[in-house]
Amino acid sequence: MTTPTTTRTAIVTGAARGIGAGVAQRLAADGLAVAVLDLDLDETACKSVVAEIEAAGGRALAVGVDVADEEAVQAAVARVAAELGEPTVLVNNAGILRDNLLFKMTTTDWDAVMNVHLRGAFLMTRAVQAYMTKANWGRVVNLSSTSALGNRGQANYAAAKAGIQGFTKTLAIELGKYGVTANAIAPGFIETEMTKATAERIGVPFDDFRTVLVKEIPVGRAGQPADVAHAVSFFASEGAGFVSGQVLYLAGGPKS
Repeated sequence: MTTPTTTRTAIVTGAARGIGAGVAQRLAADGLAVAVLDLDLDETACKSVVAEIEAAGGRALAVGVDVADEEAVQAAVARVAAELGEPTVLVNNAGILRDNLLFKMTTTDWDAVMNVHLRGAFLMTRAVQAYMTKANWGRVVNLSSTSALGNRGQANYAAAKAGIQGFTKTLAIELGKYGVTANAIAPGFIETEMTKATAERIGVPFDDFRTVLVKEIPVGRAGQPADVAHAVSFFASEGAGFVSGQVLYLAGGPKS
């Protein structure tokens, strides 16, 4: 937990809805000022998350940005620093799906997923690390997925999420001497708009889709954005300074 005199600023990407919104709200409840980032077209949606944070007594800022656009990322991070405070917590959550079997997957679908997940995490982290190293304190939390272990119809997404894990471990090595930790969370089945869209894409009612997946989860339920937010809260905390370069599979059971 932070105190009023040591309030830190966090940036959460892809935070207009789903996991990102849950993470932003949790970090605000933990006492951080939170920048809620999502695509330009979703700044209105970001503002609704900001309104909820402010209604609960927190400080937040809505920023529309394409995380794959280098100049836009630099401008967005500079705006956060100027209007909310220099960011020392970064949650790279922005992501998209362009699922298909390999022989049907287009190069456009491959590039789109790589750009948002990997290029976006790279650009955001490169921009924010300057503030972290200056403060000699920082927390980077990257969202991977159990799909990093391989998943039919997700060659692009699986490769991107596996890349996120390698990126995270390298950040931990390079930035550790500056008091910066880097960790990844790899969720399994989480109930969000994205997983509902997956069910729709394959033509299965979401309730049936959820029932089938939950049967394979040892704890017997689907994950919720709050489950991910709780893990982010730990990794971003003051007390997690000796935890770095780790990948936490948050899937209701063991993964390897």
